[in-house]
Amino acid sequence: MDTKKPSRPASPADQTREALVLAALRLFGRQGFDGTSTREIAAAANANIGSIAYHFGGKDGLRMAAADHIVSTIQTVAGSVLGHVDQSLDAGMDREVAHRQLAAAVERMVGFIVARPEAGEIVQFMLRELAHPTEALDRIYAGVFEPTHRRLCRIWEVATGEPAESDRTKLTIFTLIGQVIYFRIAREPVMRRMGWSDIGPREAPLLVDVVKSNLDAILTARKGGQS
Repeated sequence: MDTKKPSRPASPADQTREALVLAALRLFGRQGFDGTSTREIAAAANANIGSIAYHFGGKDGLRMAAADHIVSTIQTVAGSVLGHVDQSLDAGMDREVAHRQLAAAVERMVGFIVARPEAGEIVQFMLRELAHPTEALDRIYAGVFEPTHRRLCRIWEVATGEPAESDRTKLTIFTLIGQVIYFRIAREPVMRRMGWSDIGPREAPLLVDVVKSNLDAILTARKGGQS
């Protein structure tokens, strides 16, 4: 017998709050924080302008809520692959399992960052923050960038024997992430050169195959250097 309680529908206040966060995320990414008015955000969310102050205390609070939304979204996506990594590492993950974990992480990154439409708004917001850092970037870094990067570095250490906190390992993990990010920020020229109208379910597996091949080549080269 299924005893799981049905989830309660979101209240009108919660729906308004979510709509404001999503509208702010989209508009801040497209126009920048200073280039976006609270009136524009409220209109995009079909909300009363006073609801921004009520829910977030103002525009700055709304930017932080958008950052929290990014952290929550990416933690959920990463959790499906890396959720139990710390326990596995502590229990003694072997090299082949580490290799598979890295491949799964790369595949998940492509599936979300490149193929999911909402990821474009997240990346645009983060690019703005990277260009002009605020407390929102601090929150995203602490909630997503650093812990995810550290986990991947620990997996890399098992897969290659290279110390997780070495400069070489940290930079290598950045290159693995960076090649995936490229296909989002350079989406338009990639589609033009490839003759694609979109990067969706048909195209994403082609990217996954190439990125995994790159990962395999790096790991093979590292193993060769150890022999």
